[in-house]
Amino acid sequence: MPNSIYIYISYIRIVRYSLIGITFFLLFSAFPVYAQNQDDIQLANEYLLKGDKKKALELYRDLAKNDLNTPFIYNNYLNVLLDLGNFDEAQSFLKKISKRDPLNIQYRLDVGLTYVKAGDMARADKYFRELIGESKTNVQRIKMMSDYFMSHSLNDYGILSLTESRESLGNPSLFCLELAMLYRIKGNQDKMVQEYLNYVTQNSGNIQYVKNVMQALLTKPEELESLERLLYDKVQQYPDVEVYADLLIWVTMQQKNFYASFIQARAYDKRYKRDGEKCMEVARVALDNEDYDTALKIYRYLIREYQGSQNYLLARLGLIRTREARVKNTYPVKMDSVKILISDYKSFIKQYPDNVNSLEASKSEAMLFASYLDQKDSAVHILDKLIANPKATLYLKSKAKLDLGDIYMLKGEPWESSLLYSQVEKTQKENPVGYEAKLKNAKLSYYKGDFRLAQEHLDILKQATTREIANDALDLSMRIKENVAIDSTGEALKQYASVELLLYQNKTDEALKKIEFLKQGTSGTGVSFSNQTILDDVYFLEANIRMQRGEFEKSIALLQKIIDDYGDDILADDAYFLQGEIYERQLKNKDKAMEIYRDFLSKYPGSVFAAEARKRFRQLRGDFNGQEQPAQF
Repeated sequence: MPNSIYIYISYIRIVRYSLIGITFFLLFSAFPVYAQNQDDIQLANEYLLKGDKKKALELYRDLAKNDLNTPFIYNNYLNVLLDLGNFDEAQSFLKKISKRDPLNIQYRLDVGLTYVKAGDMARADKYFRELIGESKTNVQRIKMMSDYFMSHSLNDYGILSLTESRESLGNPSLFCLELAMLYRIKGNQDKMVQEYLNYVTQNSGNIQYVKNVMQALLTKPEELESLERLLYDKVQQYPDVEVYADLLIWVTMQQKNFYASFIQARAYDKRYKRDGEKCMEVARVALDNEDYDTALKIYRYLIREYQGSQNYLLARLGLIRTREARVKNTYPVKMDSVKILISDYKSFIKQYPDNVNSLEASKSEAMLFASYLDQKDSAVHILDKLIANPKATLYLKSKAKLDLGDIYMLKGEPWESSLLYSQVEKTQKENPVGYEAKLKNAKLSYYKGDFRLAQEHLDILKQATTREIANDALDLSMRIKENVAIDSTGEALKQYASVELLLYQNKTDEALKKIEFLKQGTSGTGVSFSNQTILDDVYFLEANIRMQRGEFEKSIALLQKIIDDYGDDILADDAYFLQGEIYERQLKNKDKAMEIYRDFLSKYPGSVFAAEARKRFRQLRGDFNGQEQPAQF
């Protein structure tokens, strides 16, 4: 059969068939169907691809006279007719093939489409409504119709088909995701959210999916506030529906109103007997977001209320860690406070010597000795003991090895560091801690000025599953590429990297001296170079050093220089936000901090810091004081 092609088709199912990238549905029969005039079909398609629709139409018209050709020309023929305005011919063609195959929903829907294309919306509306009415008890058919309407931007009919079917079948849980999608396309956010909430109540296992969708789609403060109000109503109306309570806690956390989250989590844990589990989650996120006051309140509450539970020791350890984070981020860091933290860790370890949490505590204790008290040998001894402990998990040992590698960096022994990092890379392949080890090895190469080797590591890490590691890798990779592209020797970047290494080793005075040379475009040993590509980074680095030394006015002045001289560069929003943070957290100047955060939102609305700036402004203004509604469950 040289001039023919054939296909096997089945009445049992409806499948998608596509020509020229356009999808449609066909209901086929269970016997071979042969296409006649294969060359003519191919020629017609070529005319269509070239845009010669009239010649294509002539060929399709002749081909349509043979019913066996229909599956192969249907979509293109119909679209050419509609594009050229031959609506009567299109309707005649559809009526003819519909008589032969009356169950084919594609043909019937396309009849309505011809009315739409002809501008006869009244007739199209009547026709589609009648078709929906005929099919509304057939779930599969209604889904197909909804897909068809959405693909042709007839979204109102897609919604109508699903809602009428849902009502006819008496099942309000049907088509939640399909309707949510259509409402999103229509811009009806309230109804979209209602459908997602409807979906989540069907199975609690759906909650993470809904959280992910909400996080992606609800990005504006007013959208989250609207969802919060809706969830308060839902919780009050349906106090036994756990997913509403869970989502309410989640949405307040998205707004970074962690005290409100705590109020709800506290009630949630009591009602559903979770031993403080949800409160622990809120405390961890509050700590990660530097809301130390709320984190401390939650951990103290857990210690008081859940003695004997599995979260009791975690809360005690969390309390010390929160205090540690606050000490580290209050400049200049007070050594007396560090010593108190070490004493607290020692007390915890002594009280619970055989508990795995004590091993975590010893790791934290070691890093305080090394980073703040310059007692590196004591830190090495603690970590060696932890690594050798048979009760320690592989993960904890790996983290301890990374810390040990960091300490050898402090001691000026980079080869020991690299050896430890590489050990973790090998034992924790494709795990976040393994990626962290690779990032540390990349930074080690960077500090040494071996940018090629650093780049090899970073190219791999940009694909890491951990977003934080991937972002760090991307940032360092971009810095290397940008500077080496302009200065092939990378001399300015080498000097900058050497400053970062000095800071890593707590040699702050040496770092500041080198920064002065770097600002002048010299290494201090007579080597001159262009520093223009990296000066804003130098100012930002020095601003951070001055801040950590408690030299806040100098830090603010350096940040202002970045804003004034490099206002269009990537660090401008970082500098402006850090100014606000210094006024808020270090100088305790509430009014000035509010002014900066307010101006920041106007100048940098697309910044990654925008959400945090908005939250801090509202917090300083007192928006969250007493606003949290009492828990309703």
